[in-house]
Amino acid sequence: MPHPDAHTPAHGREDAAGAIWFTIAEAAAFTRRSVQTIYSWERRGHLNRAAAATDENGRRIYSQAQIAAAERRARQNAATARRVAAA
Repeated sequence: MPHPDAHTPAHGREDAAGAIWFTIAEAAAFTRRSVQTIYSWERRGHLNRAAAATDENGRRIYSQAQIAAAERRARQNAATARRVAAA
């Protein structure tokens, strides 16, 4: 399992409403997954790129709720694939 390095903060940023937002690198560190996994979630539709906001540097950012939902969907899909393969 990858570990965040010193250059990739896992804390995200909080907006005025209290939501926490993560860049892709921050989301990877926060979930203890690789950056490639987060990109995979985007490709597979677990994270909706159209629903992403952008930070001050133009990078896509996702809310903590979006990241958590994507992780749940990825786990559900993996469990379903295992059940189908075992049948």
